[in-house]
Amino acid sequence: MLDAIKARRSVREFTGEDVPDEQINAIIEAGMWAPSGLNNQPWKFKVLKGEEKDELAKFTKYAHTIKAAPVCIAVFLDNKEGYNRTKDVQAIGACIQNMLLAIHAFGLGAVWLGEIINRHDEVEKALKAPDGCELMAVIALGKPKRKNQTSERKDLENLLL
Repeated sequence: MLDAIKARRSVREFTGEDVPDEQINAIIEAGMWAPSGLNNQPWKFKVLKGEEKDELAKFTKYAHTIKAAPVCIAVFLDNKEGYNRTKDVQAIGACIQNMLLAIHAFGLGAVWLGEIINRHDEVEKALKAPDGCELMAVIALGKPKRKNQTSERKDLENLLL
């Protein structure tokens, strides 16, 4: 598990190959198993492909990434299921991390797009999100064009208080 955590990278370029529905469902299921306060599971998901996915691109400066990905998953906080905003938002983060690790385990790549929440009202309307569902992120995913990307991290001693 630690190797997977360290090897996972944000991927913004994709081959365009389709992602099987079985893998998409397994990725969402991995997200569903994230911890949440009182096990309230405050998440909802919308899988986007084709024209619906491309329509989403107009709401972010990362339109090129959304258009390049064969699949996007919009992740929402279902405020009707929530009980504590801070804990619920933290749960959504854990959910997304589980999904990113599952995507990596399938040999796929993904990027967590957060900038799009600056226009969450417009996105929620465009995606016909139910009342109370608030956009938290969009995950763009697919088969990566490049593999073995590297990244740097701060030294542990610089992070300890």
